Amino acid sequence: MGGPSAEREVSLSTGKACAAALREENINAIEVDAGPDLVARLQDIKPDAVLNCLHGRWGEDGCVQGVLEWLGIPYSHSGVLASALAMDKQRSKDVFAQAGLPIVKSIIAKRDDVRAAHVMEPPYVVKPNNEGSSVGVYLVEAENNGPPQLDDDMPDEVMVETFAPGRELTTTVMGDRALTVTDILTTGWYDYDAKYKEGGSSHVVPADVPSEIFDLCMEYAKRAHDALGCRGVSRTDFRWDEARGVDGLILLETNTQPGMTATSLSPEQGEAVGITFPKLCRWMVEDASCNR
Repeated sequence: MGGPSAEREVSLSTGKACAAALREENINAIEVDAGPDLVARLQDIKPDAVLNCLHGRWGEDGCVQGVLEWLGIPYSHSGVLASALAMDKQRSKDVFAQAGLPIVKSIIAKRDDVRAAHVMEPPYVVKPNNEGSSVGVYLVEAENNGPPQLDDDMPDEVMVETFAPGRELTTTVMGDRALTVTDILTTGWYDYDAKYKEGGSSHVVPADVPSEIFDLCMEYAKRAHDALGCRGVSRTDFRWDEARGVDGLILLETNTQPGMTATSLSPEQGEAVGITFPKLCRWMVEDASCNR
């Protein structure tokens, strides 16, 4: 847990919650803050398996997965290739397009070019191509006069994608099954605070949407999971424009390391279908392997 990414604090929360849940299952869980000494720590502990609770770069993009493959330690969630693909938003969208899944137009552009002029007709969204949790996301609305003035801590290249209006829906896949659909309600943009702070958003589980939309979310999430080659638990996010019916359902992205905090969506979906949080954590450990 932890690690050096922009999502370090959320990862620490995920790790603490998962460790406590595993102890409820009488599993001896040792919490490791992933730093430069990670390999030495793992060689010293000699774990039976690693529950990967890292979020963001290095922990979610195939890097730590490669380390664990090298050390021969079974680990949870997706393997090297699927992790790297899913973390790269543009490449994962290429995979989704090949799989016939509904996505919106997007491009990779230089940060300075995005600052200088509209590189796409508004409304559009600007975000890092390889970070998660809505870190550094800019919504450029049609009524804005000028292009977004991105912070200097944004990467040199960013993703710019057509804004998909509508409701925020999400579906967790656990192994070979989609769990359910959640409708995420917020007063504004579903940003970092809305995701991780108490009261930042409210969740309707299962989502009160037409059965056709519900079933498509379940189907698309499983197809996205399979197309990327994901393993273990993943979560796929959607936008649904009610006015356009089925055509208004858009797949945004797939998270290979969904959050496991008190306010997180995947544990909540597990609970909704009868899988307690400790049982979900136990399943992830028992599902751990190499060659993922």
